[in-house]
This record gives sequence, C-alpha cells and structure tokens, in this order.
Amino acid sequence: MQSRWSDADAAWTIESHAAQGVAEDIALRVYTARLLGRDPRLVLHGGGNASVKTRIADLVGAKTEVLCVKGSGSDMGAIEPAGLPMVRLEPLRALRKLERLSDQDMVNALRGNLVDSAAPNPSVETLLHAFLPHKFVDHTHATAILGLVDQPNGEALAREVYDGRVGFVPYVMSGLALAKAAAGVFEKKPDVEGLILDKHGIFTFGEDARQAYERMIALVSLAEAWLKRDRRNVFAARPLPSALANPADIAPIVRGACAAPPGEADADPRRFVATFRTGAAILAYVNGADLEDYSRRGVATPDHIIRTKNKPLIAAAPAAGKLDAFAEELRRRVAAYVKDYDAYFARENKRVGGGKSKLDAMPRVVLVPGLGLFGLGESLKDAAIAADLAEDTLRVVTDAEAIGRYEPAGESDLFELEYWSLEQAKRVGSLGKALGGQVAMVTGGAGAIGLATARAFREEGADIVLLDLDRDAAAQAAAGLGGLGIACDVTDRASVSAAFDAVCERFGGVDILVSNAGAAWAGRIGEVPDEVLRESFEINFFAHQSVAQEAVRIMLAQGTGGCLLFNVSKQAVNPGANFGPYGLPKAATMLLVRQYAVDYGVDGIRSNGVNADRIRSGLLTDGFIAERAHARGVSEGDYMRGNLLRREVTAQDVAQAFVHLAKARKTTGHIAAVDGGNIAAALR
Repeated sequence: MQSRWSDADAAWTIESHAAQGVAEDIALRVYTARLLGRDPRLVLHGGGNASVKTRIADLVGAKTEVLCVKGSGSDMGAIEPAGLPMVRLEPLRALRKLERLSDQDMVNALRGNLVDSAAPNPSVETLLHAFLPHKFVDHTHATAILGLVDQPNGEALAREVYDGRVGFVPYVMSGLALAKAAAGVFEKKPDVEGLILDKHGIFTFGEDARQAYERMIALVSLAEAWLKRDRRNVFAARPLPSALANPADIAPIVRGACAAPPGEADADPRRFVATFRTGAAILAYVNGADLEDYSRRGVATPDHIIRTKNKPLIAAAPAAGKLDAFAEELRRRVAAYVKDYDAYFARENKRVGGGKSKLDAMPRVVLVPGLGLFGLGESLKDAAIAADLAEDTLRVVTDAEAIGRYEPAGESDLFELEYWSLEQAKRVGSLGKALGGQVAMVTGGAGAIGLATARAFREEGADIVLLDLDRDAAAQAAAGLGGLGIACDVTDRASVSAAFDAVCERFGGVDILVSNAGAAWAGRIGEVPDEVLRESFEINFFAHQSVAQEAVRIMLAQGTGGCLLFNVSKQAVNPGANFGPYGLPKAATMLLVRQYAVDYGVDGIRSNGVNADRIRSGLLTDGFIAERAHARGVSEGDYMRGNLLRREVTAQDVAQAFVHLAKARKTTGHIAAVDGGNIAAALR
C-alpha cells in the first residue's frame, strides 16, 4: 500500500475550499478522508470515519472548540465539508464520566451539540474521536487488518506485527463503551500511532492530516506484508459437474427463490435485485470443499451485517441442462436458510429481553460453486454493495485461513449490531416506493416515449434497463437514470437474447417489460411493396413478440409474476388513410397483448397495452406533423390538439399510463387509450 499524499493536491484543496469560505483544517480533512475512502482495501460503502478538531467563532465571536466528524453513512470517497458535521467538543468529552449512555441519549447529545442543527447525524463512533486528544483521527475497516485480527489469537498477532506501535482494544460494540475502552488503551501508552480494534478495524491519529493518513498507510502495509509470509494453500477444490449452467440462466432462479413472501394475502412478493460477480479469487473461494464451514462463520467486520446478513446462502453447483433440479434444490436451501435465520432471531431476541422486530430472513449473498456469487439488495446499488462486501469478506477469509483460522465476532455481538437502530438508520432503500426492488426494461429507450417512460418508472423506485439500436444514446440515457443502456436490434433474435442475458447477469432478471420500439411506414395499402410491409411487421409486431418471449422465459424462471406492457397505437382500431403499413402490424400487436394475458395469467404475468395518438416522438417527427397539419388545413398546434379535450398528449402522458398499468396488479388484457379523446379509436 502506497501513500497517495500530494503536496500539490493538498495545496489545491486548501485553495479551492478557501474560496468557498472553508478553513484549512477542514479542507485537509476532506482531502485525506477522500484518499482513504477511495481505496476499497480500506473503506467500502459508507464505512470508516474521519475527524478533525478545530476552533470556530460562535455567534458572539467567542472561540469554540469543535469536532468535525464524518456524518453517519456518508461516503468518505466523495465527502464534502457539509458531510463533516461540527459538534461542540467539550460537552462530548464530559460524557466520558458516564457509566452508560442509551442510544437515544447519545443521539440527542450529538444532535444537541451540533453547531448547525440541520447537519447530518454524526458518526456512531463520534465519542471515540472526541475522547482521543489528537487533532486528526482516521478509522478504516482495512481488509489486511481484519485478516490479522479475525483470528482466535488476533491480539497476539497484532502485538507481534506492530511491536508496540499500536494499542489493542478488545471487541466492544460502537458507542460510549467502545469510546471509553479505546481512550483507556491509548492513555496507558500515549506514544502509539494507532489503535487496533479487535474484529473491527483500525484507528490512526496525528497532529496533522498527513501524519494521521500516512500512519494508516504504514500500519496497514505492515499487515499486508505479514499476510504474505508463509502462506499455505487455503481451499481444497470440491468436485463440480462436468458442464455448468450459465450465470444468465440461473440468475432469475436465484432471484426468484430469494424473493421475500408478501406481507399480506394476495400481494406480490418482495423482490430483490441480484447482481453477479466472478473471478479467480471468487472461484477459488466458492469452489472450496469446506465452503459450508469457512463462509458461514460470520462477516469480516460487524458493520457489514446490515448489508449482507451474517451468513450467505450456498447454492448447489448448477449442472448444464438441469435447471429444474437446481431450482428445486435452491428453494429447499432457501427454506432452510429462512428457518435458520428465524431460529437465530428468536434465540438472540430472547437473550436481550425481547422487543426487537424481525427483519426479513432472506439472504443478501448467494455463493454458487463453479460460477461465482450474487449480491442481493433492494436496488442495483444495494445489490452491488452486498456483492462488494461479499468480495471483501472472501479476501479477509482467504488471508485469515492462509495464516491461521478465520474467526470473526460472535453471533451475539453481531445480532446487537444488526438490530442496532443507529446502524439501521444508515439504510435508505427504494422499497418504500411502489416499484422498489423491480427491474423495468424499456425498448426504444433513447426515444422520447421510451426515455420518458424510463424516468417515470425510476421515480417509482424501479431499476432501469434501456434497449436501443443506438449504443451511445442508450448508454447516455441510462447513465442519467443510474441504469443500464444496451445496444440491441429488437428485430434480431440473437441481439435480443444477448441483451436479456446481460440484464440477468447485472440485475438477476426482469419484472416489467415496456415493449416500445417501433417505426412508421406510410402508403396506400394496395400499392405498398411487400418488402416494406414485411419490414414494418418485423419491428412493429415480431420485435414485440421476440422481447416478450424472452421476458416471459425469465419471469417464469423467477416465479414471481411480471408485467408485459406494449406500445400499440390507435391505428390498431382506427386506421388512418395511407397508414396501413404501420397500422396492420399494430393491430396484430394488440391481439398479441391479449394472447399473452390469456396464456400467462395463470403464472401471475399481466399483459396490457397503450393506444396513443399524435405524440411527438420518433414516429411523429416535426416534419411529419407539419405535413399532416398542412394536408388538413390546420396549424400544427391544432393538429396535435385534434381530440375531444383539445389538449396535446405528450410522451410523459404515455409514460404515466405505462406506470399506472404496471401498478394495476389486478388488470390484464387491457388496452388504455392515451389520445385526449378519440371516439373512433375507443374500444368500448
């Protein structure tokens, strides 16, 4: 591990923040916090924290000592001064004389001493920072440190590696007790450069930002060097099937098996996004003969448990051509996992006197021998966090097993952290929204209707996939929604299959398909060349069938239902003159909507469509609108408002209709008109 301190970068940070009225101390705190937070070997996803003690002038001009400490759950890698709430320091130090401090009282004490009452909650380890005398204090969950201390003899190893350079703090849960214990260890040997927290991580400190940061780098580097000495081969390989299934094939099975049961009768299951990871280190780990032992001893540091739970689910190695058997066995293992979690909760809840409300029992990490691992979460972001933490844990386990035996914190300690209100408060998921945990795919996603639809679904909590013929447009549009953009020719079966495979590996499957891609051809039907009509049918009918077939295949594998939505057209029931090449395949697509409703309703898969009219999009370009308006002797505005309500219908209106149908859990086979009122196109 190398120091990334740069005098030039530090000076630039000071200068740029000074222009914003930010003091040098805080600018340097931002600089080194980001250096730490951007190294995944030190900090992952809201972990770790950092602080600086400084002085400010209060409202009457008196100098007040304050602690600027990372806000709870903030990302150190992108932290700004606002992410370092200022807390008056002396009242915090006075808390050290207390024997105990409840969570609520600690939160009240921290918030009550904020300089800015609107600032975020300070870190749950604020008191530890306050009780140490140093100006700059850094804390990480460094992977190498955990490899050393997640051992039965972790303290002895730490003392051997550091030879008095650090103090060792036995495991204590974060809060007043840990802060007092850490301060006590430091005061017994005040010349130490840092503190090792058993089963937890490391603190370093200094009188300037560079000293605290470079002490962190140096001490972690010592652990890394130690872990490279006298390593043994860790994982003996287990036997695997001669041919393995593809990750894209098993992803929907994994995702469906891990969906949480609905909270009420006749409700949909609670879905999670499942993202796939693999690589040499992951495969060595999941292919180990003793995977069921070492992978289920617990998380590398207690902070991970709110994202990954304490234990992963271990799947069977999936043999090619035997997906049904894999699915049946996986469901059995999920049931056993849930039973085990329920027993753990009952046991530990009783130990602490009851009163806890059980979280869902579904796994957040699934290990698949032969293939890799899946991280599960309430969104793609949460799933990726679970996968990142799972990879970090396997690195810690690998290091620990290479020099000894992996032994993390015990079940009871982890339960208290998993059900600690201050840790749970860090999590802000998307399941409070109607479509949270669901994956919505939109074809023609870079066009006006497709993009408006994707935005509308994102606002409802869904993760978004955009398919479009234009690769760059798809990627750019998806990036703005935090989604995935894929170049796909929906008239090419191979291109469609490849796109769905990519979606399964990234998200685990699909819940909502908006089949929106289309194109318009005009001409008197008796004079249209066959090739024009066939080309129109390819994109305006067969493309809908291709993507729907792929979506249904995945939805059936998930076993959690699903929703097919089709952009049809008023032309399907109210054909316009010289528009037959477009209207004919759209009429077939309207019947396709209803056929899917009839055939797959028994599987909980709903199928609905939208008949829109006169929408500014790729079909109705400004030139086309001008031409039609001229032919009718009206203005462009009058042409677009040529409906009963005399209102122009927009792409956003179509998008809202799609969202409404996706949320209408007891509607299928329905065609919704979004046309401002057109009696000739009304279905009923």
